[in-house]
Amino acid sequence: MSELRELYQSVILDHNRSPRNRGEPDGANRRAEGHNPLCGDHVIVSARVSGDRIEAVGFDGRGCAISTASASLMTEAVRGRSQAEVKQLFEDFRRLVTSGETRPACSLGKLEVFAGVHEFPLRVKCATLCWHALRAALEGGESVSTE
Repeated sequence: MSELRELYQSVILDHNRSPRNRGEPDGANRRAEGHNPLCGDHVIVSARVSGDRIEAVGFDGRGCAISTASASLMTEAVRGRSQAEVKQLFEDFRRLVTSGETRPACSLGKLEVFAGVHEFPLRVKCATLCWHALRAALEGGESVSTE
């Protein structure tokens, strides 16, 4: 199990040091900010949505390693998906980081690196902040807070 934990830690550190999809995508038509006052994380999620599909998504801001890595991996995971698929993915991800469990037949892919977050309840908000901001952006909101 320690080898798996080391692999997960390596992926999180990689996405923290070299985040993917940083910045606003061209033609973004959805945007929302997220704040986590407890640890100071701040994220802005922008997306270009056409019809029901997320064509492009990016993020900016500052935050801890968990927050930054989660935003980076989230942007990779949601691109090309429908809004309903993204909503289900968020629910599956939230279940993973709060309980360490997933529903049967659930495939989170690289997002599974956050399985250990449930052992650190204060970090759950760090991992889910960008997801809450994305959901707000898709629903037409402007900001969210984990407070």
